[in-house]
Amino acid sequence: MSTTGLLVVGLVILAGLLGVVLPVLPGAALVLGAILFWAVEVGTTTAWTVFVTAAVVIIGTQVAKYVLPGRRLTASGIPHSTLMVGALVGIVGFFVVPVLGLFLGFVLGVYAAEYQRLGSHAAAWPSTKVALHAVGLSLAIELTGALVAAGVWLGVVLVTS
Repeated sequence: MSTTGLLVVGLVILAGLLGVVLPVLPGAALVLGAILFWAVEVGTTTAWTVFVTAAVVIIGTQVAKYVLPGRRLTASGIPHSTLMVGALVGIVGFFVVPVLGLFLGFVLGVYAAEYQRLGSHAAAWPSTKVALHAVGLSLAIELTGALVAAGVWLGVVLVTS
């Protein structure tokens, strides 16, 4: 692949990494898509090994980013109805406040549902803090997967170029 092609793939991977942190773009999917494009263009066994490795890492972290925070939320005693309200308000927030609305909406939705259920700020705030931690954990898990995939790609590109 040409230097220009590698630069474009690298920029798409960078955009994907930014998309993980600022959820405007489908971050992990962009990283994986760029690596797939590179593997198709290069066509070597090494390129396909990099793609498969990236796919396993990203798919694994996509599962983990929902399972691990979800377990933590459930273990803390937050009911599923509260989580559903948080998810719905998060979806609305995504469209109302670009970039950060998804996270802000989720946390606001959890707080509102817990305030309604428990009747006071003092009772609702601990659940909201757990939700904030879960959002942070989810983001960290997805970013770790995307960074590992990008790092594997970059390492191979630097060694083989």
